[in-house]
Amino acid sequence: MDFKFSEEEELFRESVIEFCKRHIEPVWVELDEKGRIPIELIKKMGEQGLFCIPCSDTYGGMGGTYLMATIAVEEVAYHEPAVGLAVYTLLNNGWPYALELFGTEEAKQEIIPRVASGEAFYGIASTEPHGGSDVAGTRMRAEKKGDVWVLNGEKVYISGVRELQELPYGGGFFTITRTGKPEEGHRGLTAFSVLPKWKGELKPGFEPSIYEDIGRHALSTGGFKLTDFEVEDVYRLGNVGEGFYLIMQGFNLARILVAAACVGSARWALDQAIDHFREKKIFGRYLSSFQGISFKFAELYAELEMVRLMVYKAAWMADKIYKEKDPSMKPKDLNVPVAIVKMKAPELATRIYEEVLKWLGAYGYTKESNVYRGWLGTFSYTIGAEGAQNIMRYIIARDIIGREYVKE
Repeated sequence: MDFKFSEEEELFRESVIEFCKRHIEPVWVELDEKGRIPIELIKKMGEQGLFCIPCSDTYGGMGGTYLMATIAVEEVAYHEPAVGLAVYTLLNNGWPYALELFGTEEAKQEIIPRVASGEAFYGIASTEPHGGSDVAGTRMRAEKKGDVWVLNGEKVYISGVRELQELPYGGGFFTITRTGKPEEGHRGLTAFSVLPKWKGELKPGFEPSIYEDIGRHALSTGGFKLTDFEVEDVYRLGNVGEGFYLIMQGFNLARILVAAACVGSARWALDQAIDHFREKKIFGRYLSSFQGISFKFAELYAELEMVRLMVYKAAWMADKIYKEKDPSMKPKDLNVPVAIVKMKAPELATRIYEEVLKWLGAYGYTKESNVYRGWLGTFSYTIGAEGAQNIMRYIIARDIIGREYVKE
């Protein structure tokens, strides 16, 4: 076992850090305050190679590894702890890679280069009004009519709805739909790349809406209705009826990067605490000389290091499975490691922010401290974005104890 990053990975991390210090760190508060990611910044991130990192250069990607994508997301989150940009980064790495794994040659050649350059957005649209975790209960319908599929239904709490409309080329989503009968459950689902705006033009049948979130403001959250929205068969992902299995693999990939974002943001929070400890005195003693504070810091730091190691183990496994085609590993082997990091990283980040805010005292309750921005941003994943926390617990129990022993 080797717990070191390769020379290439270390150089990559340094390049990401340098970029973030120049282009993200000076403006992250402004982006969160104004609630916008400038299109110019997205373009710069594309030029830097922060999108489609694990996608093959055959399809216009960066030709890197999933481990490198994890590095990138962690560092973006450290330098933009409100995680709006970090989430934009993770979406445009995890889901384009899922497209590469499951999409048609034509769709991969068409979509991935545009996302990699920052001209287009590609995320995930699975949540519906009746329940986000109930993917098997998907109601958005897709019916084959001639050479196209016609989609009708609604998706909610989707990241990037505004950005795909504002980007010059457009963008879309890895989208799950029902092509079979409702009683077929997860076996009646099919996935598509749904591109509401493409080649600079909005398509008919797409009705978007934007929500007002309590945090993570730089990246939009919204929903959309599709009414007789046409999707060519070339944009189908995998075979008809395979959608559930493909999106579950996609979630495993995306959740690694979600955890990396929470780790990066929490690292920043602890660094704010360290700076505060080295300056703040009370009763003539440094604040951290009180064991009630320094011991809690030590515990949180230790937990974060453990979660961080598990995040990188999961990324390493993803590379073994999908990049190296290691015969000793299968996609389902990612279930438990990914569920562990998606369960632990957001909840730990939230706890770290709560403690740091208390350590900062009254100053932490002001906008000037900016610590609250990271608290609200990472809390979105504690609530359950990219998979509810109790679903992660269910996955771990199901795969370790046995499916037959945890059925209701």
